[in-house]
Amino acid sequence: MVDSLVDFLIVQQLAVSLGLGLLLGLERERAGSSIAGIRTFPFISLFGTVCAQVGQSAGGWVVASGLLALTAVLFGANLAKMKSGEPDPGMTTEIAALLLYILGACIVMGSMTAAVVVGGIMTVLLHHKKPLHDFAAAVGEKDMRAIMLFVLLSLIILPILPNQDFGPYGVWNPFKIWLMVVLIVGISLCGYVAYKLFGARAGTLLGGVLGGLISSTATTVILARRTASQAALAPLAALVIMIAACISIVRVMLQIAIVAPGNLAALAPPIAAMLAACCLIAAGLFFLSRGQRTKMPEQSNPTELKSAIFFGGLYAVVLLAVAAAKDHFGSTGLYVVGVISGFTDMDAITLSTAQMTNSAAIDTATAWRTILIACMANFVFKFAVVAWLGSRTLTVRVAAAFSLALLSGGAILWLWPN
Repeated sequence: MVDSLVDFLIVQQLAVSLGLGLLLGLERERAGSSIAGIRTFPFISLFGTVCAQVGQSAGGWVVASGLLALTAVLFGANLAKMKSGEPDPGMTTEIAALLLYILGACIVMGSMTAAVVVGGIMTVLLHHKKPLHDFAAAVGEKDMRAIMLFVLLSLIILPILPNQDFGPYGVWNPFKIWLMVVLIVGISLCGYVAYKLFGARAGTLLGGVLGGLISSTATTVILARRTASQAALAPLAALVIMIAACISIVRVMLQIAIVAPGNLAALAPPIAAMLAACCLIAAGLFFLSRGQRTKMPEQSNPTELKSAIFFGGLYAVVLLAVAAAKDHFGSTGLYVVGVISGFTDMDAITLSTAQMTNSAAIDTATAWRTILIACMANFVFKFAVVAWLGSRTLTVRVAAAFSLALLSGGAILWLWPN
């Protein structure tokens, strides 16, 4: 019985190794690599796996020797390419081959799951050569500074902050507060990176998605201003604003999943119901605006130190307000804080209430109701922006769409069981 289990494990390791090799080999074959392709890459991965299997009894020198042998083969292949007059031999395939050998060994000596994940990442990076090069070319000096600022926020400032509670009610933890700053800046930066990849080519649906990831409020402001001078854009602008609002709710659920994964099952369903209602409204606007096209509205870089510090301060204030309101006024006080916070920023109230459910400072029913009320308040604020800056046609359409969203939210608050 034991021998059969050992044999099965060996076969499983070889099968996974072969699959990784074929996957990467197929990509390199399609890319026209002259070093290794769909046949050679499986041999490389299997070579690493077999060396590791043999090394379990003979010693780790077998794996090291195999790596040296593969390096020598790749060096010889590159030398032959250079002698043939190929101007730019490149290094991508060679590095991929060496890494694949190590992954083949890791299947046996380390984690099979990690090896599969890394192999998948390698395939994606190899396949998306042109988009990655286009993105690097599109990144300007300001964008590079933004990326370096994110590194500063996440890898330099965050690790040195104390991870302990301070202040009234013990709700101010510098490390956790700044971690939320990094989370929000990271989500916004991901949306901005996608915007840089697609830019003005982004269609209506993608424009709303990217706008919601970066800032649904900023997207609303930009489109409202545009319709003031280009009234014909109103139907499509209303659609993009609604899609961005839907993505802002997705963003809320993502934040809950990250901050309070243990309470996600209790917090997510009513918010998901609100999202479903908003998606139906967006679908209606889509059919009303079919045939029209627009460019993605210009988006500013979301990674700024002042904005990060402001959000950190706002988050700390909301944390304190939520704790004080719960202590003095109970659930009613929390709902008032949700309304006020929703007018300015959905992220702070979402993160603060979700985080406080982890310590049972507030119950999950109160938490999701506070978040949903903040979401509804945010709809009201966005409508005020549209009414102030946008055209009359846009105001009417957004009023109809947001009214349905608010009615849906009210129905969920009233009918959803505690």
